[in-house]
Amino acid sequence: MRIATNATTQLIARMRDLRFVRYILVSVGALAVDLGAFLCLLALGAASAPAAATGYMLGIVTHWILSSRAVFHDSVASGGMGRFQQKALFVGSAIIGLGLTIAIVSLGSRAGIDPRLSKLFAVAVSFAVTYLLRSAVVFRRSPAGGRGA
Repeated sequence: MRIATNATTQLIARMRDLRFVRYILVSVGALAVDLGAFLCLLALGAASAPAAATGYMLGIVTHWILSSRAVFHDSVASGGMGRFQQKALFVGSAIIGLGLTIAIVSLGSRAGIDPRLSKLFAVAVSFAVTYLLRSAVVFRRSPAGGRGA
């Protein structure tokens, strides 16, 4: 029971963090682009893994645009090499999420699981991993309180 109470307390604290709430909203927007493309490609007869990868890549572009302006706006590098490195790290986190998405959807298809269900599971896994990477690495605040990398 104590574990459940601690988990609930942590969840409430996390929900108070507006950055996390904004990240959820941005993720919903990027997910709409991702799933919309995925479902359209499936309807056109594309194989599930390439359809998932294409949708995810379109979602990545959407996520950068929204994240850098609405979620991590206070820790986006102002320009130059810092901004380039930040974009590279963002893409790196997205590639990790993409790899997870492709692996999960592919394994699900091989196991006979509906690709839409596999994709939903992949979304949850990818969301958790990329949020951790983006908040701790890509958009981390410098120790001096300045902008991230």
